[in-house]
Amino acid sequence: QLQASGGGLVQAGDSLRLSCAASGRTLSTYTLGWFRQAPGKEREFVAAIRWSGGSTYYADSVKGRCTISRDNAKNMVYLQMNSLKPEDTAVYYCAAGVLSTSVTSYYYWGQGTQVTVSS
Repeated sequence: QLQASGGGLVQAGDSLRLSCAASGRTLSTYTLGWFRQAPGKEREFVAAIRWSGGSTYYADSVKGRCTISRDNAKNMVYLQMNSLKPEDTAVYYCAAGVLSTSVTSYYYWGQGTQVTVSS
């Protein structure tokens, strides 16, 4: 089970840190990813981190503004988002699967947390 939290309503330029708690299974062999889905749009890749080794990957739209990290001991994954823009407004999902930017490569999904950025 994956549980995302930390979303909220912020102003452009603000920061947020999203958290994802993993429970009920060992995720040491999975890549953990963050995706987002804005109203009327498809779910899109944001960032991913290999659970083993910690290599990170980012969508071009967030590169330089977001940092994904994980705490293996706590089974937690985080997404630090800085310099937020109105176009970052979306429901953010954490997911576990194999390294890919495709939603179909992720097997387990959290329930999503809403991020709204006002201009």
